[in-house]
Amino acid sequence: MLKRVVVCGVGLIGGSFALALKRAGKVETVVGVGRRPETLEEARQLGIIDEIATDWAVALKGADLLLLAMPVGQMGAVMAAAAPYLEPQTLVTDAGSTKADVFEALYSHLGHRLDVVVPAHPIAGAEKSGPSAATADLFQGKRVVLTPMPENKPEAIDRVREIWQACGAQVTQMSPLDHDRVFAAVSHLPHLLSFGLVHELQGRGNAEQLFSFAASGFRDFTRIAGSHPEMWRDICIANRHALLAELDAYLTELAYLRALLMQGEAKGLERLFTEASCARNEWAEKYLK
Repeated sequence: MLKRVVVCGVGLIGGSFALALKRAGKVETVVGVGRRPETLEEARQLGIIDEIATDWAVALKGADLLLLAMPVGQMGAVMAAAAPYLEPQTLVTDAGSTKADVFEALYSHLGHRLDVVVPAHPIAGAEKSGPSAATADLFQGKRVVLTPMPENKPEAIDRVREIWQACGAQVTQMSPLDHDRVFAAVSHLPHLLSFGLVHELQGRGNAEQLFSFAASGFRDFTRIAGSHPEMWRDICIANRHALLAELDAYLTELAYLRALLMQGEAKGLERLFTEASCARNEWAEKYLK
């Protein structure tokens, strides 16, 4: 049982974390911290948080856990503000989608507490954001990746793992470097492409006509373009080196596709489509159950 959990960022991820712990009966009081009073008040009215704190000294008094669930671009400033008020028993974890930058911020601002700071990344998003998007079952059956620091106490890692498991998550571990490379390929690049396609189409003179005829294929490909712009700006900038490498690889694939089309290579195009279709279906059968 966690007596007091502080959640900084009470939107989709932070709010769902709070609701999941409440449903599991693992927390007594959830305190919300954030930039916007109206968002915090909405979270309280929805039963996501029990208290609103505008002062870190008040928020962290007696806290068992601090979850940093705001956009990664804010991590450093928030860590610096919270650091003086962290108590000896307070575990710290985060929900950032990038990890190299989070590690840098941790070393800069929480160097005195690295034994109990365990970075994490829940692989459970949605295109909606804000407290109203939060659900208690968001993490059910979903992966959460821990990227422990060399300074972490084993018992701190175990405790953070147990907390995410209480939310229904399947917890795995990897290094921050591997994490950022993997998610540049399978998460950050797809979001970048989805935003880019919608942006390109909406800038055309016949955009209204195009959108009026768009159906399920467009809906499925562009669903993630409805995601939180600030959050994805921060992710793309923070992981830009790995993301640029993935973008270059994708541009090479696009160039190959363009060459097949230019040459009217029906067999080559079908072969590529078949290989991609098989890979996608195998992935869905294995991991989307």
